[in-house]
Amino acid sequence: MKNQADRKIADDFLAAYSTHDFSEMAKLLHDDIEWSLPGKSQISGIAKGPEAVINRVKIIINHGIKTQINHILIGQNGIALSLHNTATSPDGRILDEQLATVLTIESDHIKRIDTYLSDVPMMELFFKGSEVQRYGNVR
Repeated sequence: MKNQADRKIADDFLAAYSTHDFSEMAKLLHDDIEWSLPGKSQISGIAKGPEAVINRVKIIINHGIKTQINHILIGQNGIALSLHNTATSPDGRILDEQLATVLTIESDHIKRIDTYLSDVPMMELFFKGSEVQRYGNVR
């Protein structure tokens, strides 16, 4: 029995995110995946299933979010990503927040994603009333 999660899963997930390779991302996701994200916005709540998770990623990408990886932390059953997200919308709304995204790993797939934000109201305001179409120019 392994006593730590495989960092390669996080590296592969982040690579698929940065290159918008949703086919590769889907291969990393458990069929029963759930992703929790706090607040009241178009990306908040629990996304259930690979399609819902990928659709959430597409919305985030379409909003021009730039993600900086601060740290990748390995645990026995999962991986925590310390991230810094920034963006400015065309109408001047700003997103500048620290976040932790925890990937729970089961059978070499991401079974659960839980995101923790430093400024939930800022995220809600940034994703409120977006002028970006839901799936816009993401392939």
